[in-house]
Amino acid sequence: MLSFGFFFLAVIGVILPGGGPDPTSSLRVVKAMLFGATGMVGQGVLLSCLDDPEISEVLVVGRSPVRQQHAKLTEILRPDLFDLGPVTDRLAGYDACFFCLGVSSVGMKEDRYRQLTYDLTLSIAETLAPGNPEMAFEYISGEGTDTTEQGKTMWARIKGATENAVMALPFTGYAIRPGFIQASRGVRPRNRVYAVAYTLTGWLFPVIRRLAPNAVITSDELGHAMIAIARTRPTQRIWRTRDLVGLVAPPR
Repeated sequence: MLSFGFFFLAVIGVILPGGGPDPTSSLRVVKAMLFGATGMVGQGVLLSCLDDPEISEVLVVGRSPVRQQHAKLTEILRPDLFDLGPVTDRLAGYDACFFCLGVSSVGMKEDRYRQLTYDLTLSIAETLAPGNPEMAFEYISGEGTDTTEQGKTMWARIKGATENAVMALPFTGYAIRPGFIQASRGVRPRNRVYAVAYTLTGWLFPVIRRLAPNAVITSDELGHAMIAIARTRPTQRIWRTRDLVGLVAPPR
């Protein structure tokens, strides 16, 4: 789950210059895999995938069921996501992986956060790479991530290291860096603290959207933007809030 502090960095991102979307012209029907489907971001991505006719099938891999039924939805439940060996043959031949697993760094020791962020992501990504050389692997990171891996902020260094490692693997890796995410279509944070915070601050979303439209993205928009990246395979590898919104915003 992404920190509310990302919002302020996202606002800065609206002002500072940066590379915009650069999608290619090729489009494809996507056979997708999703990790983290029970979290807030993953819930939104799953709904978008199930709605999109260009997503032919969705394989959800996780520790707990999503409790949804759909003709193109399949689930693999694994109590230990570090151990995907027994199901490797079922994880090959996919066009995209939407990797939405993540934990808050609040109150967590650096070694533990690194294990659940860098180690777990790379363990899964390295398992998938040999059987999916044409895959677009979209890693949910966050605004403020530090790809130099030298900064003082622990979570930013570790997420930066994770982005770097994902992009070095033999598939097409993307870093998705949303800032402030507005839950939509009934999507709710699993974390109770975040759920309460969203309830109390929900009235701010229309105000923020009006004042800084490229600093906020809905969970539904984020899902559709990730699908667009999987279908078009843009050359841009790091996607911030303004870029993601630009992929799905209607023409003005």
